[in-house]
Amino acid sequence: MKKNLTLALLSLSFIATVSCGPKAFVKGQYDDVNRENLMNDQWSETDMQKAVQDLVASLMNSPIITQSKKMPVVMVTNLQNKTSEHIDTQSIMDMVRVELMQSGRVAFIDKEARQDISDEYNYQNSGMVEDASKKGPGGQIGADFIINGRLDSIVQEVGKDKSVYYKLTLNLTNLKTSMIQWTNQKQIRKTFKKKSIGL
Repeated sequence: MKKNLTLALLSLSFIATVSCGPKAFVKGQYDDVNRENLMNDQWSETDMQKAVQDLVASLMNSPIITQSKKMPVVMVTNLQNKTSEHIDTQSIMDMVRVELMQSGRVAFIDKEARQDISDEYNYQNSGMVEDASKKGPGGQIGADFIINGRLDSIVQEVGKDKSVYYKLTLNLTNLKTSMIQWTNQKQIRKTFKKKSIGL
């Protein structure tokens, strides 16, 4: 009897532990990527979309683009992360490049492909490729501008209230003169309240 009671108590204890433990996400569904995401107080895809779209629109309306006699050739470089979060800044700059490219008013140099291009030049000059189709050094187009920037944040907490502020700044720099010919920033502030924990 005592043994059965002990086993029953252990079983109940195990069930209680399992039911109070972390829940696994076992069922999912596709969601609209443009729907606002405020599930937590971290940098989100919604923040990235809002910031990038506004900054790209600003650049497309700037005189450096609207008054250009030829399509500017641009290279996207680095975005500094000055926040306390681990944020994939490459993803932000990729979105900037895609949005600008889709405008049809800017051409791009692929900085990331340079080593691959150099390797392919070497292969094509190895004797394995017919002379008529060979490509080689000396024919690439130079960039007119580079785009870089930084992402900053300020976090404030008072009692149950929390405020998270982000500022994304982008610069378009002329490679010939090293002058910044366009710059703008997008500011985002989100507010949160802590939930009261009750039984």
